[in-house]
Amino acid sequence: MHTDETAPGSHAMPRLPRFLVAVLPVVAVAVSASLVTQPSIPTWYAGLQKPGFTPPNWAFPFAWTLLYAMMAYALWRILSLPENRPGRSTAIVAFFVQLALNGLWSFAFFGGKSPLAGLVVIAALIVAIIATIRAFWRLDRAAGLLLVPYLAWVAYATVLNGTIWQLNG
Repeated sequence: MHTDETAPGSHAMPRLPRFLVAVLPVVAVAVSASLVTQPSIPTWYAGLQKPGFTPPNWAFPFAWTLLYAMMAYALWRILSLPENRPGRSTAIVAFFVQLALNGLWSFAFFGGKSPLAGLVVIAALIVAIIATIRAFWRLDRAAGLLLVPYLAWVAYATVLNGTIWQLNG
């Protein structure tokens, strides 16, 4: 008979694979989003009417670097839990759904030069982040809390995105 410690799947993912799974997808999204976003900043984005509460362009890479690091660390904490822990797989899936939507937003807003498409994606992203926070919180409160600043930033970005759409629609 197996105890919880010896049951198949009761161990956490080894450190190196855990690190790679937590960091590489986040970096891939960050880099691909940046590659799509950067060419549009001095051209299309610069020509848009923006509200007075728009942060300076330099603030975005700083904020996103910090948020992406917190996201990767939150996922690393969840991956550190035993593989058979109830809710762990669901939490990991939720994380990757929100991460995909995060990357998709840059392609919709900047790549597609469409504030409306960006608004549709970011609304789904808010829902996905909330679901991820809830799933992480049940397993590891620190992991859930690490995503709260991300939710706050994306909520702010949603208002900014919606206002840009209204001003330029």
